[in-house]
Amino acid sequence: MAALAKWLTDNRVYRSIIRHGFPDSNRNRSLVIFTNFFLHIHPVKARLRAIRFTRTFFLGGLSAACFFLLVATGVLLMFYYRPAVPHAYNDMKDLGFVVSSGVFLRNLHRWSAHTMVALVFLHMVVTFFRGAYRPPREFNWVLGVFLFVATILLSYTGYLLPWDQLAYWAVTVGTNMAQAVPVMGEKMRFLLLGGHGINENALVRFYVLHCVVLPLAMVLGISIHVWRVRKDGGIYLPPPANKGDER
Repeated sequence: MAALAKWLTDNRVYRSIIRHGFPDSNRNRSLVIFTNFFLHIHPVKARLRAIRFTRTFFLGGLSAACFFLLVATGVLLMFYYRPAVPHAYNDMKDLGFVVSSGVFLRNLHRWSAHTMVALVFLHMVVTFFRGAYRPPREFNWVLGVFLFVATILLSYTGYLLPWDQLAYWAVTVGTNMAQAVPVMGEKMRFLLLGGHGINENALVRFYVLHCVVLPLAMVLGISIHVWRVRKDGGIYLPPPANKGDER
């Protein structure tokens, strides 16, 4: 092992890619985290209390996993879907009866969306009752609220895409609720529908919101959210009850 480590650290090609030594010391193990694009958002060290299952129930990580599963299945669904009134409903039918594993793909996307809404809500409940919104974490709590709203909007904007009766009436109810907002309600409804009725303009707008605008906002928001968790000192921990519980 020592010979392999020496050969790797002396190899010019290896050194041009990996900018740290072999992880055989605390310094090199720390550099593995600092210099890795996928790991640098994680702290180098964490208290045992912070990584226990009962501390967070892994709700934040499971929510992020559902989001990435939604992105993957959503991209695959885009290959079989056309956001146009003559085709949208027929494409949904083709996914159920023509496309190989189309039912599985669509249901995986749909149930992942439902699961993500539930997990994000539970994540916020646990965060609230743990008191993790207290200073200096107020900004991250507010950001989490916006992420929850974006999650609901992602789920809602997907309703119109199948272009069936459930989609039509769900969007009718939602846009009428937006219309009830004082002063700017009528403009909000017009902006969402792209007109005064639910037609192809509304379908295209909901498609763009669901597939482009909201996912990009979620990626940015999740990135800042995780970054702030680290900058605020990691997962919130209450003061230890006794000296032996400080790990």
